[in-house]
Formats: sequence, C-alpha cells, structure tokens
Amino acid sequence: MSKTVILGVTGSIAAYKAAELASLMVKRNYVVHVIMTPAATRFITPLTLQAISQNPVHVDMFASPGSWEIGHISLAGRADLVLVAPASADFIARLAAGMADDLLAATIMATRATVLLAPAMNDGMYANPVLQEKIVYLKGVGYRFIEPETGRLACGTVGQGRLASPEAIIGAVSQAFSSNRDLADKRILVTAGPTREPLDPVRYLSNYSSGKMGYAIAEEACRRGARVTLVSGPTQLAPPPGVSLVPVETAQEMFEAVVGRYDQVDAVIKAAAVADFRPRQKSEQKLKKQVFSPVLELERTPDILGYLGEHKSRQVLVGFAAETENLLENAGGKLRQKNLDLVVANNLTEPGAGFGVDTNLVTLLYSNGETVKLPVLSKKEVAGILLDKVAAIIQAQAKKV
Repeated sequence: MSKTVILGVTGSIAAYKAAELASLMVKRNYVVHVIMTPAATRFITPLTLQAISQNPVHVDMFASPGSWEIGHISLAGRADLVLVAPASADFIARLAAGMADDLLAATIMATRATVLLAPAMNDGMYANPVLQEKIVYLKGVGYRFIEPETGRLACGTVGQGRLASPEAIIGAVSQAFSSNRDLADKRILVTAGPTREPLDPVRYLSNYSSGKMGYAIAEEACRRGARVTLVSGPTQLAPPPGVSLVPVETAQEMFEAVVGRYDQVDAVIKAAAVADFRPRQKSEQKLKKQVFSPVLELERTPDILGYLGEHKSRQVLVGFAAETENLLENAGGKLRQKNLDLVVANNLTEPGAGFGVDTNLVTLLYSNGETVKLPVLSKKEVAGILLDKVAAIIQAQAKKV
C-alpha cells in the first residue's frame, strides 16, 4: 500500500525545489498532498505543485471543503509522514511556540505521523541562537531535522543554510519509512570520532579516528526509528539526515555533552576514540621550539564510559575496545570494569580493521559471557548487527519491568 506524504512548503526562496521533491516522491509511488503557507505561494504557484503531485494543493485554512471534513484534521489523519521542505526560520519558530495559525502548522499540530523539517534560510538566520534554541526544543520533543548544507546562498553569502539536496531529503523520507522499526521512538546517544586535547593554539594531542563507525551506527539507528543524538569529535563526515549532531572538541566537552543527556536516553553507544590524556597545562601562546621542553606533562581525561557505568540505571551501555594485543582479555576487562552490557572489540593490527577504513573486524562480548566473532564487514553492516543486539537487550529489559 502506498505511503501518504504531506509536503509542506513555506516562504523561502528554496520553495521552487519543492517541485523536484514532489516529483521524486511521486516516482517512488508515494501519495503526495501539498500544503503551502501563504508566503510560499509568492515563490512558486500552487498550480505547479498540483500538476506534479496530481492532487489539490491546500493553502487556505478557511477554504470551503469539497466534502464534510475539517481540512487540517483530515490531512493530519491521512498522513504517514509530514515533510516540510523548505522550512523557513519563521515557520520553525512558530511551530516551536505551539502556534497553529495556518493550515500547515495546524496539520502538524494535529498529526501523529513522523515530522521531518528541512530548514533553508540565510546563514545568519540559521546560526541565530534563538532559532537554534527552537530547533533543539523541537528535536527534544520528537521532530526530525535534515541539516541544511553549506554553500553559496541566494543572498550571495556563503555559509550553512542551503536546503539539503533532494537525494538527502528523499533518503531521510525512505529512512522514516524503513520496515525495520525495532528502535522506534527509542532515544539513542552515539559518540564518534576523535577528541583533540590542546597544547597551545596550534597543537593538540589526538588520534587517527575518522568517526566512520560511529556515524554508521547513528545513521542505522535513525533508519530504524530511533531518535538519535550524535556527539562527535572533529571529523570530515556529514551528519546523517535526521540525526541531532552535537559537535565537541575535547574529552571534557564530550563528557559534559554525554552526561548531560544520559538520563534522557535508552542506550549509549560509545564509539568515539577519546584521548586518555591531555597536557596538564595549555599555553595561551604558541610554544616556540627554542623554549619548548621535550618533556610533556600529562594528566588523565575524564573516564566517560566509567562514569556512565557507575551511574547506569535502565540504560543499555555499549563500549568499544580498540586493541593491538590480548584482544579478548583487554575487552573483557573493560566490559566488567565499566559495567557494560556489550563491548565491541577490534584488533587494530588485523587487515580490514582500524581507523579510516570502511570495513571493520570485530568481536562482540556480552555481560552474560557470550562472545560472537564477526568476519570482515563494512562498518554499515557492523552497525546493523550491533543494533540488532542493542534492540534485543532493550526489549528484554522492558519485559522485566
């Protein structure tokens, strides 16, 4: 049976791209109903979207219905998904305020379907802290966002605010309709990438982590219906559509980002390669080699996984153990010492494993003593198997309550 998508179009110069999005969804056999805000009709005509969607386009909340039905209630009820693309700053702010003063906002207020928002606006507007606060709030209550791209904007500036590509938006729609929804509405926090521990304004201690494993986990968890927060150190990767990205630099910043959200999540998957040590002192000026001591004094960074294990209540806690020797012994010790439900162990010296590559070779160790060794797989495949296990643990715990 075809899925019904409500395509919301708001007043942004990117509104013209809604025609391509509607076309792509119709080609994928989605039933598309378009709702436009009055401002959107100044950028693209309802007739264009009506011709492409092959359904009437709705604009006026007080239009006389063709049959006895209340417009926004009827549209809200038939929706399997609501996609707002583009979503303007004004519309996002009104939605966060709980306003229902136009047909699109009223429909979203009334629907129980998943809501995807694809912002498009000037980079200054997107970066405005007031708007970012509204976005954080909406993510917290279950709305999903497709992050805008960075590039040249219609106003002539270069920055983040350009509507995500049609491929990224359609990909997010497909993820929302994924058949495997075993993590639906679960809150999953994933950490990824390296941390950087500054020595001076130009130097830092770090490692070779690319973040690919953590990003693959975050993307797969989102595809399976989870509300995903990705706490990431510096990487060259684009955040997966629908995932809430929290960028950090240092181990201390990652500690604060994770611990501050711990009580709100069902599972934490710690795939980040967190630096174990940091310089005891950071110079405010660049250290010159003429005066730089060859002896560097270090101190331990916060033990994020250890803290989570000590304060665990209902959460499923997964750690990673990247080793170069005594793989099972070291990973098993970490499993017990950190009070984990599951540890993913990989030997960095084995072909197909390690930082920066697209594959991994891992062994899964469980708190009940079970051990499962996997062959060399893509990191996406490893993410799928890992999340099968996480979903099973969550479901088993729910039955005990």
